[in-house]
Parts: sequence; structure tokens; C-alpha cells
Amino acid sequence: MVTFRDVVLFFLLLTVAAPILLYTDSYTSAKTPFSKREFLEDVTALTFNSNENRLNLLHREESPVDVRRGVVGVVYSKLDSDSSLKARDQVSARVLKATDDETQSQTDDHIKQVTDAAASEIDKPNVMHASDGNAHNRERMHVQLTQKTSGKVDEQETKGSGAEKESGNVRMPDAQVRHLKDQLIRAKVYLSLPAAKANAHFVRELRLRIKEVQRLVVDASKDSDLPKNSMEKLKAMEQTLAKGKEIQDDCSTVVKKLRAMLHSAEEQLRVHKKQAMFLTQLTAKTIPKGLHCLPLRLTTDYYALNSSEQQFPNQEKLEDNQLYHYALFSDNVLATSVVVNSTITNAKHPSKHVFHIVTDRLNYAAMRMWFLDNPPGKATIQVQNIEEFTWLNSSYSPVLKQLSSRSMIDYYFRAHHANSDTNLKFRNPKYLSILNHLRFYLPEIFPKLSKVLFLDDDIVVQKDLSGLWSVDLKGNVNGAVETCGESFHRFDRYLNFSNPLISKNFDPRACGWAYGMNVFDLDEWKRQNITEVYHRWQNLNQDRDLWKLGTLPPGLITFWKRTYPLDRKWHVLGLGYNPSVNQRDIERAAVVHYNGNLKPWLEIGIPKYRGLWSKHVDYQHVYLRECNINP
Repeated sequence: MVTFRDVVLFFLLLTVAAPILLYTDSYTSAKTPFSKREFLEDVTALTFNSNENRLNLLHREESPVDVRRGVVGVVYSKLDSDSSLKARDQVSARVLKATDDETQSQTDDHIKQVTDAAASEIDKPNVMHASDGNAHNRERMHVQLTQKTSGKVDEQETKGSGAEKESGNVRMPDAQVRHLKDQLIRAKVYLSLPAAKANAHFVRELRLRIKEVQRLVVDASKDSDLPKNSMEKLKAMEQTLAKGKEIQDDCSTVVKKLRAMLHSAEEQLRVHKKQAMFLTQLTAKTIPKGLHCLPLRLTTDYYALNSSEQQFPNQEKLEDNQLYHYALFSDNVLATSVVVNSTITNAKHPSKHVFHIVTDRLNYAAMRMWFLDNPPGKATIQVQNIEEFTWLNSSYSPVLKQLSSRSMIDYYFRAHHANSDTNLKFRNPKYLSILNHLRFYLPEIFPKLSKVLFLDDDIVVQKDLSGLWSVDLKGNVNGAVETCGESFHRFDRYLNFSNPLISKNFDPRACGWAYGMNVFDLDEWKRQNITEVYHRWQNLNQDRDLWKLGTLPPGLITFWKRTYPLDRKWHVLGLGYNPSVNQRDIERAAVVHYNGNLKPWLEIGIPKYRGLWSKHVDYQHVYLRECNINP
């Protein structure tokens, strides 16, 4: 039964509790707008495992266990129970509510503080709705699983980084050989130092190690050439060198010794380079045994023929200006045959090509015998002896007079003469051969021809050359390919511009051009009296002050402003000295030129280019087999 006392207590409680409830409700309403409460309700309704197609801020990496990092910095997996998910949802809501009081300009540091605070909340018992024991076991299971997964990932990353390191730093095939050679240098340094010499036991041990390492590297150019015990020897040497470092701790003494060794090595290198250059020049001007044998055999057989058998057919074509005429001056039978064979092989109309070959007295019979025995198809051959050119004498030709003078011979061929030239390339017999200078007397040699294509004997023809006869030289005498793509192929490379005669008449930066394949308009030659121009400059160069020996410098002077530049595809040079000639240029070239000392018929020739030349040689020919001439 309700008493008056109960009613009074009820109203008293109501008057105390009502203001508190009203104040709390109004504060909550003011603090959290409807939109924010709705947002928090949506957030707390989220579950991590209910939908696999949820949005992710970061790219999710697939792995055997789907590992995710929660907003509070704890790693969770798919094995979480529903209770732990609900707890995490509540933690997420708390984090969002806590961060709601922050301003829009909060930095990452503030976010980290909120995250750390949320992480501490998860340890409180009232956060989890499951029992404390179950929560503790579940958390321990998550940590163990995370550690196992992280271990696997770390192991994979370590293996991957190791593989990347190996692929990034590729081991050199001769790395161990280089290391051993470096050890030898260090050992020799220690062996020569006074402090090391005083220790007899160390010296004996070091000499033993040096002998062992020397035996390892004597025939090894790469690591695969080393024996199986090479690593043991390397380690043993390293230990001995460490002892030497302890004995000799004065770095300045070691540095001085290394400098002395470096200076000695540089001096030896200089001597070896000079010796190699000398041997290369010697080889270039020496006739191989096979090429010396060949003309002897040919000459013997030529003089065994009767006079009627020694004549070439089609001699009526020699002065026909409707045909394509070639001038070739050489004393090398095999090289001349390659020029003729390669030209005819690529000619569209071989019967229209005429070859005028001029050689010296020693090789005249051999040259004739070769082409009598190996006629170039339907082409016409003429072989002449330079001795038959009675008009070519020292009274007419200044260069012939100079070449036969004692002063010229002494200047270039006496090794210890005071005025002897130190450049070995000038000590080549070709510089004293009149055959090399016949190119300046083409109208005298072929008085009835209008146009001639001059070819050197160290070229190979790869395409039909008949198109050169239709090139309009525009009033010039010489048609040639220019070679000024490189700085050293300009006039100042060949002429002495310190002499006023040269500096006043020529441009030092003028573009040079190449001998080896040149179209000469002989009618224009005669009209401009080119031979007289050549003689005048030769007379001015009696003391060799304008240029050295050779035919290109006087050619540049004689045909100055009289040379028409041909397309570069007609003539590619450098196969006799440059192993890096562009392969595409070689393939497109009509003529490739082995200018330089590394001729294709010599053993020192560049192997990669020799095939272009040797494919025009029949090595099964009886003369070549008897003289042991092989590819």
C-alpha cells in the first residue's frame, strides 16, 4: 500500500533526476548532429569480413592468408570470430568519435596520437563483449599467425632482394683471375720493402705463394680456366698479405713503390707499342711467301708459251669510248685478280668492260700469264709494262727525278740518318714506286680515251659500276667520295699550313677526298692542263716542306676546286685499319676499300672483313695450291 512517504520520495527523486536527464540529452544533441550520428551508426554497422568487394584505400596484396592492418595498428586475419569483429567495430567508432573533435588541419602526428590512444583502448576489458580468457587466447593466436605470415613474407623478400642483387651486380667471368693478379702485384710490393725483407720466414712464405698464384694464372684468361683449388690458393695468399701488412705499416713507402712500378709498366707499354707498330709496318711491306711464289711460277709458265699464245683477245676494244674503261696500276697479281673478278661478277654487261693494267717489269709476265690462264669472261684485258713508257723519264717527271735521288732515299730509308723521318709509315716501298704516281699521267697513258675509272688494287667491287660513266662532273676533272666526316680527313691533316705557299692558296678546313675509286674526265684534264699543275707543285716541294711522300697530298693540291663529290655509297673506306666500319654502309657500298696496313691478303688483316675479299679467290686453283696460298 502506497504511503504518503513513498509519494514524497518519488517526487523528490523526480525533481533531482529530471534536470540531470534533460541536461545530458540536450548536451548530447548539441554535441552530435543528426548527420554525424547517422554516419557513426553506418560506420559501426560495417563488418570486415561480410563483403569481399568493399573499398580499400591501399592496394591489397594477395597471399595464402588474407592479412589486413586495422585502423588501430593491430594485424587481423580472416580467422577472427564474430565477437572480435564487433569489438573492432566499436573501436573504429570510438576512433571516429575521438577524431571528430579535431580540426580539419590536423597532421599525421595528430592522427598517430589518436591511433595510439585507440590501440590502448583495445586492452581494456569493457571493450570486448566476449570473455577475457577467450579474448586473450584469440589475440595470442592472431599474433602467432601474424608472426608466421610475416616470417614467410620476409623470407620471400630476402630471397627476392638477393636475386635482384645478383642480377644487378653480374659477376665478371674473369673476376677471380683479376683478383689473383692484383694479389701478385701486392705481393711483389711487399717483397721489395725493407721491413718485409728483414723477416726471412715471411719472405719464404710470400715467394711460395707467388709461385703458386703464378702457376694458376699463367694460362688463365677467365675463371673457368682456373683449377678447383684456386680459391684455396687465393685465401692462402690473402692471409700471407695480411701478415705483410702487419709487418709494413708505413703507407708512404708502399705508395712510393707502387708509383715506381706504375712508371715501369707505362714505360714497358710504350716500348711494346712502338715494337708492335714497327712489326705491323714491316709486315705490311713484306711480301708473304705464297705471293712471292705465285709470280715466279706464272713467269716460268708464261715464257714457255709461244708468241701467239701470249696475246689477249678483243684488243680492238682498247680505245672504244663507248665502253667502260678501268685503269689499274699494281704489282700484286692476286690482288689485281680480285679487283677484276669482283667487277665482272657484279657487272650487268661484262662484255662492255675493259681493264687496263699497268705493272712493273718483274711482274709483267706473271700478270699476263694469270689473265691468259684465267680470262675474265667476256671482258677485255690489257697488261702493260711501265718500262715501255719511254716518255716517262726524270727529265719529264719531277717526281721520278726526286724518287731516284740519293737524298730522298736517305731521308726515308736510313734508320740512323740525321735527317731520317721517324714516321715508320713513310718507310714503305710504295712511296718510292713510280706505279703509285702513274695516276697523275692518265692522259699520257690513255691518249685516246675520254673517261677512265681509276681503281686501287686493295678494293672489292660489290655492285655494277657502269652508272659512274653517266655522272655529270659539272666541268670538274675528278669525281671522288669526300672523307671529311672525321676531323683528320681535312686539308690541314696532309699539308703544311705553316708554309706561306700552302696557307695562301688552300683552306685548312677544306674537305679531303679519297683515292681508290675515282672517275677522271680526261678531256677536261687536258683542257685544264692538270699534269702541268702537278709538275709545278712537285718542283716546289723538292725540299719536302709542303708535304711528305705519298699521292694524296699532291692530289688534293692538283685537283683543288676541280673535284666533284660523289655519293658516299659508291666508295666506303677503312677496312684496312678500322674494325668498326658500319656494317650497313659496307653492305650498301658499291666499292669497299682496304686502305691501311691490314690488307686482306696478309695474316694481320681484319678477320671480319677478309671474307668480302677471299670469296673472289679460287683457292683450289693449281697455282694457289702449289704456292700454299690458303684462305
